[in-house]
Amino acid sequence: MRIGLLTEGGYPYATGESGRWCERLVRGLGQHQFDLYSLGGSGTPTPLPPNTRVVRTVDLGTSDAATAHGNLLERTAFGARAARRAYGRRDRHRFTEAFHRLTAGLCAEDHDAFAGGLYALAELARERGGLPGALRSDDAVRALESACRATGASRGAAAAGLPDHLAFVEHVERALRPLSLDWYEEDALGAADLCHATAGGTTALPGLLAKRFFGTPLLVTEYGAPLRSHYLATAGADRSAPLRALLAALHGRLAAEVYGQAALLTPGNAHTRRWQEKCGADRARIRIVHPGMAADRFAEVGEDEESGDPATLVWVGRVEPAKDLIALLHAFAEIRSRQSDARLRIVAVPVREPGAGAYLTHCRGLAAQLFPDEAAGAHAVGENPVTFEELGGPEAPTLEDTYASGAVVVLSSVVEGFPATLVEAMFCARATVSTDVGAVVEIIGGTGLVVPPRNPRALADACLALLRDPERRYRLGAAARARALELFTVEQNLAAFRGIYLELLSHAPVRHRLGDGVPFAHPAEAHVRGSWANQTVSAGTGAPDA
Repeated sequence: MRIGLLTEGGYPYATGESGRWCERLVRGLGQHQFDLYSLGGSGTPTPLPPNTRVVRTVDLGTSDAATAHGNLLERTAFGARAARRAYGRRDRHRFTEAFHRLTAGLCAEDHDAFAGGLYALAELARERGGLPGALRSDDAVRALESACRATGASRGAAAAGLPDHLAFVEHVERALRPLSLDWYEEDALGAADLCHATAGGTTALPGLLAKRFFGTPLLVTEYGAPLRSHYLATAGADRSAPLRALLAALHGRLAAEVYGQAALLTPGNAHTRRWQEKCGADRARIRIVHPGMAADRFAEVGEDEESGDPATLVWVGRVEPAKDLIALLHAFAEIRSRQSDARLRIVAVPVREPGAGAYLTHCRGLAAQLFPDEAAGAHAVGENPVTFEELGGPEAPTLEDTYASGAVVVLSSVVEGFPATLVEAMFCARATVSTDVGAVVEIIGGTGLVVPPRNPRALADACLALLRDPERRYRLGAAARARALELFTVEQNLAAFRGIYLELLSHAPVRHRLGDGVPFAHPAEAHVRGSWANQTVSAGTGAPDA
């Protein structure tokens, strides 16, 4: 099977968890051929396995793209000629009509009009090019203004002024750049048996068009809720209320169209599934597939449940406001007042972003105020019960060493998606205390304690309950490890997608192999290793030749 894997800034360029997940998928399903298509990818790609045949990538911030055949990357021009081309009268009319239809669908909350305008723009871009320039033109601004002023437009759209129209058109041009890619050819996405998008929204747009142009099934995997992230980012930006309303409508309609056209949605947790359902996704086409994580590296720690200091709490993650370390420090102050030997290790994952150290500095200052260095005598050096360390340093060289050092792992976040640190702690057979956010309850089940977010007293009580009860701590840790090994391993993730790929292929016409569009002409069993795999298939019967 040939899979078109659509990523945004991910594999083969990203080094984070999303990139590792894609690499495990590609390498674990070696019986399939993968074509990697990356939106926003930059830098040096990681070495590609033999079953990865083609990579195409485009930087959505520029007009450059790259195509890689095998492991060889070649720079090519993306849309430069098409972006500069000016439309004639007929094409201008065609563009204006399509864009007005799209924006009218946004302003009047008419999904059919939005989808019709989107596909009309895609067909225009495929046939004539020039879409990026047209989206920045006065024609686009006038079409948007007309849609906002039309009868039936929402209150937010009707209140938009010229600055809002200009800003919105600029955003739409960036969001719809995938429509102008040269990926929609018979030797590119047209050759794929299945498109697998690793996120919805803009990332899934090429898969949406492949389904439109070639009938290629679309599989969408989301381990977060991109629409929720967009809402949060927009709310914090310096934008007017009408502009935020227009942007929310755009991304909401795009998400709904992707969810509506996908053959199957595989959210990573129930929290993401609920977001998909709110956007109109059909529950019958949603199947939760938990992200797979490498468990082997934590095996030694997980089998030694009594390792670690019984009075030490461990926190691991990115130091940022969403993790609410302020509440954790206040909770630890309560813990110290009731158990004087308690200690807290805050181990930060390195972040190389501007301004990332400001929150860490604030937390260090609060810890110094809450816990002044205590000395045993007049001539002794004091020690703070709270330590701030960086993962990879001398005190915390690896994750497994970090989790092994304590008795309880704490998560104090106010916002989370699928917290990987919680799963890692479970692999290490550690009892956990977490706030009830994101997919936390779904991850731990009944194997840890859960408290409300922004409640230091409840967090302190739960941590003390486990610090003072070793037997309960060991029992919860063992149950947590068993649950993690059952639900969150790489093996279960690969097994799920192996079955999903075969299922989707078995329901799709095999135009690329037989050329006649006969449903079920190439049975899924032909992709399973066995004596029947080398038999040919008779067109029109779906049965192997004798």
